[in-house]
Amino acid sequence: MAQKPSQYTARDIQVLEGLEAVRRRPSMYIGSTDQRGLHHLIYEIVDNSIDEAMAGFCDRIDIAIHRDGHVTVSDNGRGIPIDTHARTRKSALETVMTLLHAGGKFEHEAYKVSGGLHGVGAAVVNALSSEMWVEVRRDGTVYRQEYQRGVPQGSMRKVRGAGHGHGSGTTTCFLPDPKIFPALDYDFATLIQRFREMAYLTKGVWVRFVDERDDREANFYFEGGIASFVRRLNKDRNVVHPQPIYIEGTVNGTIVEVAIQYNDGLSEFTFSFANCINTIDGGNHLTGFRSALTRALNDYARKQKLLKEGDPNLSGDDVREGLAAVVSVKLPEPQFEGQTKTRLGNAEVKGQVESLVGEQLSRYLEEHPPEARRIIEKCILASRAREAARKARDLVTRKGLLEGTMLPGKLADCAERDPELCELYIVEGDSAGGSAKQGRDRRFQAILPLRGKILNVEKARADKIFGHAEIAAIIKALGTGIDEEFDLSRLRYHRIIIMTDADVDGSHIRTLLLTFFFRHMAELIHAGHLYIAQPPLYRIQRGKEHHWLYSEPEKESFLSKYKDGKSITIQRYKGLGEMNPDQLWTTTMDPERRLMLQVAVEDAIQADHIFVQLMGEEVEPRKRFILGHASQVRNLDV
Repeated sequence: MAQKPSQYTARDIQVLEGLEAVRRRPSMYIGSTDQRGLHHLIYEIVDNSIDEAMAGFCDRIDIAIHRDGHVTVSDNGRGIPIDTHARTRKSALETVMTLLHAGGKFEHEAYKVSGGLHGVGAAVVNALSSEMWVEVRRDGTVYRQEYQRGVPQGSMRKVRGAGHGHGSGTTTCFLPDPKIFPALDYDFATLIQRFREMAYLTKGVWVRFVDERDDREANFYFEGGIASFVRRLNKDRNVVHPQPIYIEGTVNGTIVEVAIQYNDGLSEFTFSFANCINTIDGGNHLTGFRSALTRALNDYARKQKLLKEGDPNLSGDDVREGLAAVVSVKLPEPQFEGQTKTRLGNAEVKGQVESLVGEQLSRYLEEHPPEARRIIEKCILASRAREAARKARDLVTRKGLLEGTMLPGKLADCAERDPELCELYIVEGDSAGGSAKQGRDRRFQAILPLRGKILNVEKARADKIFGHAEIAAIIKALGTGIDEEFDLSRLRYHRIIIMTDADVDGSHIRTLLLTFFFRHMAELIHAGHLYIAQPPLYRIQRGKEHHWLYSEPEKESFLSKYKDGKSITIQRYKGLGEMNPDQLWTTTMDPERRLMLQVAVEDAIQADHIFVQLMGEEVEPRKRFILGHASQVRNLDV
């Protein structure tokens, strides 16, 4: 047994100089070193250009991913200062690129508002890049400096003289370090979503993105700003009022912009931003907006006698049903939670947003009676449906209590009671459910068989959802509740696994389940608890050997390798019920051998759009999608 050290002294304390700490612990600065962290490097540099745009000095940003993995970001802003910094005795450019917490965003002379608060963005990107160069255009002269893993490769130098007509601005080119990032796997769709958001939130700025790897290009420019953003959110939906309600103003130095438009759907889609950073966990700006929305609509409904004296007030959920909204604030000193900036904590912002939105929304309602009436009528309809849903939910609850249990009778529960160790298989059909119940490990695996296709919740109100037996069984089995009553801490299984047949009906059932979870238990997906099982498509017998294959290409590859004369028997599984319990365990349920896909939402706006297109009431968007993708179909199961 090794002896414990007898002393703990100053020699045991490690001090990391300069950018060494960034390279030693990159996840502390960019969240991770996978694809998200890779994208974060690009965002940090682009955010600096957006800050120039918000300050009124930039109206063009060009971003390029090159074939060799380099990334270039160029803007026509003022250009990073190049004069000598009084404290560091180095150029301001070198200071910004090599020192943490160095930048123009701590005082308010250079930037009134900015997305970057900590002053670490450019330096962190430099530290995590195997090579980087920066060119600054100022006063007709171009200055350049190169770096390797954050270390300058010489001093800043002039590369062109005056009079070349290059204007002003900054160009940064970097190559993420392969020692830090396992793969330079940039995702075009994820990046254009971020750049589109930036263009919406900074109206009048042209953002051009080129991916040279496959010659793709995207350009974004929106004079309408966040009002255009809301119109896009409501694409393929029937809107309640034709034009978004746009609210804008400045309160004590905080710039507030809000765009609102209702549709005839059931889901809310509200996005909040602070200094062009997507605050996915909300914050005080979102809280202030929601309070103002609820109060203004209730006040107007009472004043116009649309709500009778004995009627209850509209709840927050009532006024947010079918709402598409964007809330954007720009403030001098944003207080974000951590470097990844997911929630805005400034306490004063709640009152600033609440007062401005309340005042301007009330004025809009007074000045637009037809639109106001349609909005209020939709909210009242939502309130009545919510009351019907409450009664249906209470009926389900009372029935469960009378039966002595809240768990559905068809659920085959597991013995383990620690949710972290438990998993629930939601299985298509009684036949597959029977095989799964026999083949499972009863200690930690529970089985919930479903009969037939569940309700399409994209077209159904809450009372219908609670009245549907199969959905009610899922809700009771998970224990979390749904919608506003959802509580992740009550989740009984930390792995929920959808297991359906590998045919058209199975795909449809899987899609219906995903629609339900996305619309009513989205937090379950964001927390990483939802999975899709991958049962094999084929069992191939070759002599005395047998092999499980999970796709058509895998089958073709296998057959091309084995042409040695041995007899080969191919069995195609179209249903889980065709497997005996041992086979189902071996191929699909054994944690040591199974394949599963974890469900994640990388782009919430695009996910919402797809669900509306494919699962919503309108036929035309679905028709356009089918016609547009028909040529991509390879294996049609009819």
